[in-house]
Amino acid sequence: MTDTTLTDSTTTESAPAHGVGLTATAAAKVRALYEQEARDDLRLRVAVQPGGCSGLIYQLYFDERLLDGDATVDFDGVEVVIDKTSVPYLEGASIDFEDTIQKQGFTIDNPNAGGSCACGDSFH
Repeated sequence: MTDTTLTDSTTTESAPAHGVGLTATAAAKVRALYEQEARDDLRLRVAVQPGGCSGLIYQLYFDERLLDGDATVDFDGVEVVIDKTSVPYLEGASIDFEDTIQKQGFTIDNPNAGGSCACGDSFH
């Protein structure tokens, strides 16, 4: 993995990069949500946690923190941060945003998922 230098308003920190992608559509939606929140200090944190009917669930949320061991990549002004425990589960995954009649929200296409539950909210 390579190192990416990050700069925020108070410090410069070095964190390893991760192999998760963010589509242009998803990045645009995140930037729009940043504007709604009137915040420019947020990062999109993606994590994998135990739970759901298949064993693991995704968590996506805004976070202003950068924790020890986090891996991060900037996508045109959207910093995606993943904790060191979640990186192996998400390596090669792609985050997108759908806005259709059938579905609205962020989706994660994860090649590491062996399967998912019927509702699609968890994976193994």
